[in-house]
Order: sequence, then structure tokens, then C-alpha cells
Amino acid sequence: MSFTNHRKMQLYGALLLLPAAVLLTTFAYLPTVTTVINSLFLPGFRGAPTEFVGLENYQVLFDDPTFWKVARNNLIYAVGTIPTSIALALGMALFVNGKLRGRGVVRMAYFTPTILPMIAAANIWMFFYAP
Repeated sequence: MSFTNHRKMQLYGALLLLPAAVLLTTFAYLPTVTTVINSLFLPGFRGAPTEFVGLENYQVLFDDPTFWKVARNNLIYAVGTIPTSIALALGMALFVNGKLRGRGVVRMAYFTPTILPMIAAANIWMFFYAP
């Protein structure tokens, strides 16, 4: 492959990734950075300017016993549900992949809840654009 052809393929790949990168930056990275920056300030009330407090907000958060209780509950929930859901999904996939009478019907029963919201949304948009 020539150098110019290689460069064209790199540009093509970058252009294909550009929409996803813009959306990810707009809806994931930018709000996260903005939230971290805003967390370093106290909001001003009734038109008063915001006040920079640095890490004081985090100190107040870490000193709050409710925060630690909520963090513990979230950790327990995550440790309990994530491995369980992965094990169930893997077990169901192995079950459906095996020799099974009516395998197509079982697969359809598993896949239907995934596809139905997309069908409903498509019908709603079809109603809007072609009444």
C-alpha cells in the first residue's frame, strides 16, 4: 500500500469516527468536566456571584455519614447484581445455543423485549411524518 493510499485510509477512518467522537464529547465528557468544575464553587443566590471554595464541598461530602451509607449500599447492589446478571445472560445464551426443540421461538422470546421499543418508536415517527 502506498503512502498516499495509507493516508487516505487514515483520513477516511477518522471521518467515520468523527460523529461518534462529537456526540461522546458533547453528551458525556463535556457535562462531566463541567460538573467537576462547578463542584469547586458555591452557587450564588439571588444574583450573587458564585464563590470558589475549592475542595471544601468534597470535604463536607466525605464527612457526611449518609454519603458513606449510600456509597456502601451502591457497592453492595453492584457486587450483587452485576455478576448475577452476567451469569444469567451467559447461561441463557448457552441454553438457547444448544440443541433445543423450538429454538427459534425461544430466541424470539428472548429478543422480543429488545426489539419492541424500537418498533414502537418507528411507528410513532412514521405517524408524525406520514399521518
